Amino acid sequence: MKHRTIEVVVPPPEPHFVGDGFRVHNFIPSAYRLDMERMSPFIMLDYGSKHYFPPSDTPRGVGVHPHRGFETVTIAYKGKVAHHDSAGNSGVIGEGDVQWMTAASGVLHKEYHEKEFSKSGGDFQMVQLWVNLPAKDKMSKPKYQEIPHSKMGVFELPEHKGSIEVIAGHYGDVKGPASTFTPLNLLNAKLKQGSQTVFAYPQNYNTGLLVIEGAITLNHTEQVPDNHFALLNNDGESFHIEANKDSIVLILSGLPIDEPIAAHGPFVMNTRQEIAQAFQDFHLGKFGHLDS
Repeated sequence: MKHRTIEVVVPPPEPHFVGDGFRVHNFIPSAYRLDMERMSPFIMLDYGSKHYFPPSDTPRGVGVHPHRGFETVTIAYKGKVAHHDSAGNSGVIGEGDVQWMTAASGVLHKEYHEKEFSKSGGDFQMVQLWVNLPAKDKMSKPKYQEIPHSKMGVFELPEHKGSIEVIAGHYGDVKGPASTFTPLNLLNAKLKQGSQTVFAYPQNYNTGLLVIEGAITLNHTEQVPDNHFALLNNDGESFHIEANKDSIVLILSGLPIDEPIAAHGPFVMNTRQEIAQAFQDFHLGKFGHLDS
């Protein structure tokens, strides 16, 4: 099995705020060769590195906004996120949990710090991914998957060296609970210092990793510290990770969706005409209703 080589290790871009509750580094799309096509089907990656929010009686967050044409995947590492959408879904994403929302034909959405977390304050750390949908599914009915930490597939590494938590796809014979429209793998590797692990996915799958905590050596050569993203070339299948200290690594690998991408703000479609239609439908109230 041929090893993948490393295309680039990307340092965290300068952070910015989404609303007043999410301080994020925008890795995808970015200037470091990571446009929407390069990591397809993962077309956006915002990483909220660990950041302390002081107590507040008014929860910080993002007000009502629309989505169409893709899925949002929110992974909570520290803190708690509350959310509501116009399809009637709501809940709290606790530490280790994942919210997988299929916007598809269109929803209104809002997300903010959970009330009790907001009152007490604390460290907040999260990832939000946008996962593209193929053209045939972009106007399908919205749906929602709540994936608590307890429901994830877990592969225990030998000698208590850590575990691989599978959100979607598989690691070995362990499968994740998330249902996806196209083949993809999304995993958290929680590795003890000195742990060594090999991952392997088809050569044509776009593959990268984000070091959430700790530091790793990738393919025996490249040091990747925390808050950095490593993009792998599509020239092999396997890659090797060694944890230089206790680490958490988010692994992304998926079959690219080889279709045109037309994106504007909260809408990702295939043509500019479909984007214009999305704005028109939004203004006509076709995304439903959600109180601010």
